[in-house]
Amino acid sequence: MPPFDRELRECLALILGVDVPEPDFDALTFFRQWLGERNLGLVPIDEPNSFAWPGQWIAQTGDHAVVMFGSPSGPIHDPAGVLANGGTIERGWLVARLDLRLPIETPDAGTRAAGSVAGLLVADAAEAPLHKVESVTAVAGRGLEGDRYFDGRGTFNALGRGYQLTLVEAEALDDVELAWEEARRNVVTRGIALNALVGRRFKIGTVECIGRRLAEPCSHLEKLSRPGIIRPLVHRAGLRADIVSGGSIAVGDTISTFD
Repeated sequence: MPPFDRELRECLALILGVDVPEPDFDALTFFRQWLGERNLGLVPIDEPNSFAWPGQWIAQTGDHAVVMFGSPSGPIHDPAGVLANGGTIERGWLVARLDLRLPIETPDAGTRAAGSVAGLLVADAAEAPLHKVESVTAVAGRGLEGDRYFDGRGTFNALGRGYQLTLVEAEALDDVELAWEEARRNVVTRGIALNALVGRRFKIGTVECIGRRLAEPCSHLEKLSRPGIIRPLVHRAGLRADIVSGGSIAVGDTISTFD
């Protein structure tokens, strides 16, 4: 593992006080996604050389990562001794909650939940209109056949986790009077709280999935639907998930947890 990847992992473990997995692709992308699954993010610091924070933050100097602390800041974890040997800080990040009102911990895995598939929607290209289908083939590690993300043509296609499948609650869309097609999600559900599936395995029919993080609304969604839709859909715009084992999904299928 490159020094920066290894040391960035060490820095996050020190700051969070938890075991941190090894990245299996680009470390910054991996850890941004891993943190996002925990209501956390890496916030870039514009001028890290002059940044002062009475708390912990991460600095990059060359091929190394360091934990900084204090105002003015100094290194408290510099395993390679790069700052002590005259290294300069090139980039910096602050670990912060995405939303102060949401917990960092994943939901209680002992609570079972169930619902059903109310609708299935796919689009063959980025920004193309979504259309409803009665059934679709889900492929592990890829997505839904016929959808833009399956072939890497989606707006937000990226390496990593949470880009294979999106779900949204019909109840939330009904509440804000947003058409299913305008929500830009693949699976519309009824009767299940999707936010509670972050970090959990669940089944849609016989297809096994894992919830990664919330599919929060953004300016892109607002552009393709209607102005002002971001605010009423904060924390209600659905779930990003990956497909663990594939199969067929049909309207009416049961959605259930099994942990």
